Amino acid sequence: MLRSMFSGVSGLRSHQTMMDVIGNNISNVNTAGYKSSSVVFQDLLSQAIRGAGVATGAQGGTNPTQVGLGVRVGGVTTSFTQGASQMTGRSTDLSIQGDGFFVVKSAGQELYTRAGSLSFDSLGRLVTPDGAVLQGWPATATGAVNTNAAVGDLRMPLGQTINPSETREIVLGGNLPSDAPVNAAAANQPATPGSQVVTSITVYDGQGAARNVTFTMTHTDTNEWTVVATMPDLNPANPPVEVGSETLTWDPTDTPPQFNVQSMAIRPTAAVGEFAAADPINVSFGAIGGADSLSQYAGSSSVAALSQDGSAIGALQSFTIGQDGIVTGVFSNGRTRAIGQIALATFGNPGGLEKVGGSLYRPSVNSGLAQVGIAGQNGRGALAGSTLEMSNVDLAAEFTNLIVAQRGFQANSRVITSSDELLQDLVNLKR
Repeated sequence: MLRSMFSGVSGLRSHQTMMDVIGNNISNVNTAGYKSSSVVFQDLLSQAIRGAGVATGAQGGTNPTQVGLGVRVGGVTTSFTQGASQMTGRSTDLSIQGDGFFVVKSAGQELYTRAGSLSFDSLGRLVTPDGAVLQGWPATATGAVNTNAAVGDLRMPLGQTINPSETREIVLGGNLPSDAPVNAAAANQPATPGSQVVTSITVYDGQGAARNVTFTMTHTDTNEWTVVATMPDLNPANPPVEVGSETLTWDPTDTPPQFNVQSMAIRPTAAVGEFAAADPINVSFGAIGGADSLSQYAGSSSVAALSQDGSAIGALQSFTIGQDGIVTGVFSNGRTRAIGQIALATFGNPGGLEKVGGSLYRPSVNSGLAQVGIAGQNGRGALAGSTLEMSNVDLAAEFTNLIVAQRGFQANSRVITSSDELLQDLVNLKR
């Protein structure tokens, strides 16, 4: 009877632990990145009343007779199944679609989490609500990321700059009207009205200063155009400086029809800006037959400078995060550049991780070492921006388990009260 009472006590303790685990799951039903836990019960050592008997020719074998001594909690396991994603609209919120953990550093200790609710601190680092710093690989000034290097703090301070880029390529396209008047004016005389098409574009020198290039296309003969490129002199008192010219001859018999050249070079001098003297700017007339190529057909003019590849100095204004964790900065000069890449970690046995609070995990001797790498590779999940992974707690299952735990606790309490009544009856025998 005492044995049954102690068995009942072990049942009460074990089911109380089950209630504690269920209560913790329910309390974290809205905790981002939380993974639910469950209790595994095991029976305690059984006392042998009689051992097993061997079978002989004259007598059959007998099974051992044992009485269990109760129950104990064998373990509390964590379920790492995927939680539902919730859109937040915050660019710094991230969720992992698949396996893996964010790598964060707190007080010099490397920890791991599934909760991607991040924000900037005063140093431009992405941090968790508790101040743990997100880890990854920072990019170089050219946007290159070395994922073979050790991870470090990701810094993305708004206002950081990107160096200016000198213009090296200009694209001209559109139609030159073949029925435009041919210029019959003498040199240094006003051009024949309607014989010229003028377009301009802003380019950038080596210091990122904006300079204007004007292209004047003159219809000098049937199927012939002269293109002259000029740039303003840095001294406003001086006339514009001619920096390049080319004669274009249209061959309507070609298939498709085309000009005799597909590009021209312009060579800005020191008088118009700080350009690389030995490296001319290439002016392309587009791909032959392409929608943006320079052509000559009757009708209105549509010639325009379509693009150029230079830029002024730019300041970081916003960023986007790709599925592979690459953080791409968007700068005020219209340029984009990789400024870092977020690292993810996987473990051979994620169930062996220790919970340390704050939705953080710490490796243990049974979790295995962290395998840090790129999102979307080698079994790691992909990243989704502006979303959070919610708790994977199933309330219906938890409430069902709550009833089971309550009934288990209640049943074990009945074992104790029943054993007490039996002992009372035994004491009453002497009366």
